[in-house]
Amino acid sequence: MTVILLLLWFVVTFVVAFHARSLNDQYTFLGFPLAFYMGAQGALLVYLLIVWVYSRLMGYLDRVYQVNEDDDR
Repeated sequence: MTVILLLLWFVVTFVVAFHARSLNDQYTFLGFPLAFYMGAQGALLVYLLIVWVYSRLMGYLDRVYQVNEDDDR
């Protein structure tokens, strides 16, 4: 799971920026060139999605393995 989320982060952060010129020529999103949109807002939304997915899956694993972080106090 961590590898998949890191791979998604890498693609959004580096691959989109590296191929920005070709993406601008080929694809648009909401009327904007794709690389511009990803740089302005799309990457931030993907980062929030990555954090949310990681949090949900870690919470699920905590419940499965009965880990309670409040027990250490």
